[in-house]
Amino acid sequence: MNNKQYNEYIEKRAERSPCLNNCIKAFFVGGLICLLGECLSELYVYFGAPKENSLVYASITLIFIAGLLTGIGVFDKIAKFGGGGALVPITGFSNSVASPAIESKSEGYTTGVASKMFTIAGPVIVFGIFSSIIYGIIYYLSIM
Repeated sequence: MNNKQYNEYIEKRAERSPCLNNCIKAFFVGGLICLLGECLSELYVYFGAPKENSLVYASITLIFIAGLLTGIGVFDKIAKFGGGGALVPITGFSNSVASPAIESKSEGYTTGVASKMFTIAGPVIVFGIFSSIIYGIIYYLSIM
Protein backbone atom coordinates (compact mmCIF):
# COMPACT_ATOMS: atom_id res chain seq x y z
CA MET A 1 0.00 0.00 0.00
CA ASN A 2 1.56 3.28 -1.08
CA ASN A 3 1.22 6.63 0.65
CA LYS A 4 -1.67 7.84 -1.52
CA GLN A 5 -3.68 4.67 -0.93
CA TYR A 6 -3.00 4.87 2.79
CA ASN A 7 -4.18 8.49 2.94
CA GLU A 8 -7.38 7.56 1.07
CA TYR A 9 -7.93 4.66 3.48
CA ILE A 10 -7.46 6.91 6.50
CA GLU A 11 -9.78 9.54 5.00
CA LYS A 12 -12.54 6.95 4.61
CA ARG A 13 -12.10 5.54 8.11
CA ALA A 14 -11.65 8.79 10.02
CA GLU A 15 -14.71 10.18 11.73
CA ARG A 16 -15.34 13.86 11.41
CA SER A 17 -15.15 15.67 14.70
CA PRO A 18 -18.25 17.69 15.56
CA CYS A 19 -16.12 20.79 16.11
CA LEU A 20 -18.92 23.30 16.68
CA ASN A 21 -20.71 20.97 19.10
CA ASN A 22 -17.46 20.34 21.01
CA CYS A 23 -16.75 24.08 21.21
CA ILE A 24 -20.24 24.80 22.55
CA LYS A 25 -19.95 22.06 25.19
CA ALA A 26 -16.46 23.26 26.20
CA PHE A 27 -17.71 26.84 26.44
CA PHE A 28 -20.63 25.94 28.72
CA VAL A 29 -18.74 23.47 30.93
CA GLY A 30 -15.84 25.91 31.38
CA GLY A 31 -18.31 28.71 32.01
CA LEU A 32 -20.12 26.65 34.65
CA ILE A 33 -16.85 25.91 36.42
CA CYS A 34 -15.94 29.61 36.38
CA LEU A 35 -19.44 30.50 37.55
CA LEU A 36 -19.05 28.06 40.43
CA GLY A 37 -15.75 29.73 41.33
CA GLU A 38 -17.36 33.17 41.26
CA CYS A 39 -20.30 31.96 43.38
CA LEU A 40 -17.89 30.46 45.90
CA SER A 41 -15.94 33.72 46.03
CA GLU A 42 -19.11 35.74 46.65
CA LEU A 43 -20.21 33.22 49.27
CA TYR A 44 -16.94 33.67 51.15
CA VAL A 45 -17.35 37.46 50.96
CA TYR A 46 -20.90 37.08 52.29
CA PHE A 47 -19.52 35.16 55.27
CA GLY A 48 -17.06 37.98 56.02
CA ALA A 49 -13.87 37.17 54.14
CA PRO A 50 -12.08 40.06 52.40
CA LYS A 51 -12.44 39.97 48.59
CA GLU A 52 -8.75 39.13 48.03
CA ASN A 53 -8.94 36.21 50.46
CA SER A 54 -12.25 34.99 49.08
CA LEU A 55 -10.62 34.51 45.67
CA VAL A 56 -7.94 32.31 47.25
CA TYR A 57 -10.56 30.35 49.19
CA ALA A 58 -12.60 29.83 46.03
CA SER A 59 -9.50 28.55 44.20
CA ILE A 60 -8.68 26.16 47.02
CA THR A 61 -12.28 24.93 47.06
CA LEU A 62 -12.24 24.34 43.29
CA ILE A 63 -8.97 22.40 43.62
CA PHE A 64 -10.49 20.28 46.38
CA ILE A 65 -13.71 19.64 44.43
CA ALA A 66 -11.81 18.67 41.27
CA GLY A 67 -9.55 16.33 43.24
CA LEU A 68 -12.52 14.77 44.99
CA LEU A 69 -14.41 14.33 41.72
CA THR A 70 -11.30 12.78 40.17
CA GLY A 71 -11.04 10.36 43.08
CA ILE A 72 -14.62 9.16 42.75
CA GLY A 73 -14.44 8.96 38.94
CA VAL A 74 -16.80 11.80 38.08
CA PHE A 75 -14.30 14.35 36.76
CA ASP A 76 -13.33 12.06 33.87
CA LYS A 77 -16.95 11.97 32.73
CA ILE A 78 -17.20 15.76 32.97
CA ALA A 79 -13.94 16.15 31.01
CA LYS A 80 -15.08 13.67 28.38
CA PHE A 81 -18.28 15.66 27.88
CA GLY A 82 -16.84 19.16 28.21
CA GLY A 83 -13.42 18.59 26.68
CA GLY A 84 -11.10 21.55 27.14
CA GLY A 85 -13.78 23.46 29.03
CA ALA A 86 -13.42 21.09 31.98
CA LEU A 87 -9.70 21.59 31.97
CA VAL A 88 -9.93 25.18 33.13
CA PRO A 89 -6.41 25.53 34.50
CA ILE A 90 -7.12 25.16 38.20
CA THR A 91 -9.43 22.14 37.91
CA GLY A 92 -7.30 20.59 35.19
CA PHE A 93 -4.19 20.98 37.33
CA SER A 94 -5.94 19.31 40.26
CA ASN A 95 -7.01 16.46 38.00
CA SER A 96 -3.50 16.08 36.57
CA VAL A 97 -2.06 15.73 40.08
CA ALA A 98 -4.77 13.44 41.47
CA SER A 99 -5.09 11.01 38.52
CA PRO A 100 -1.54 9.57 38.51
CA ALA A 101 -1.53 9.47 42.31
CA ILE A 102 -4.74 7.43 42.37
CA GLU A 103 -3.51 5.09 39.64
CA SER A 104 -0.27 4.43 41.53
CA LYS A 105 -1.86 3.81 44.94
CA SER A 106 -1.32 0.04 44.66
CA GLU A 107 2.46 0.63 44.63
CA GLY A 108 2.31 2.18 48.10
CA TYR A 109 2.09 5.69 49.42
CA THR A 110 5.77 6.59 49.08
CA THR A 111 6.86 4.75 45.93
CA GLY A 112 3.47 5.02 44.27
CA VAL A 113 1.36 8.00 45.26
CA ALA A 114 4.11 10.41 46.30
CA SER A 115 6.48 9.64 43.45
CA LYS A 116 3.86 9.60 40.68
CA MET A 117 1.80 12.57 41.88
CA PHE A 118 3.60 15.14 39.72
CA THR A 119 4.26 12.94 36.68
CA ILE A 120 2.00 15.06 34.48
CA ALA A 121 1.93 18.34 36.40
CA GLY A 122 5.65 18.39 37.27
CA PRO A 123 6.93 19.62 33.90
CA VAL A 124 4.25 22.32 33.91
CA ILE A 125 5.36 23.51 37.34
CA VAL A 126 9.04 23.50 36.33
CA PHE A 127 8.31 25.40 33.11
CA GLY A 128 6.15 27.92 34.97
CA ILE A 129 8.81 28.60 37.58
CA PHE A 130 11.56 28.83 34.96
CA SER A 131 9.47 31.20 32.82
CA SER A 132 8.69 33.41 35.79
CA ILE A 133 12.38 33.65 36.68
CA ILE A 134 13.30 34.65 33.12
CA TYR A 135 10.43 37.15 33.02
CA GLY A 136 11.52 38.58 36.39
CA ILE A 137 15.09 39.04 35.19
CA ILE A 138 13.93 40.75 31.99
CA TYR A 139 11.56 42.98 33.96
CA TYR A 140 14.26 43.85 36.49
CA LEU A 141 16.73 44.74 33.75
CA SER A 142 14.13 46.86 31.93
CA ILE A 143 13.37 49.04 34.97
CA MET A 144 17.02 49.67 35.87
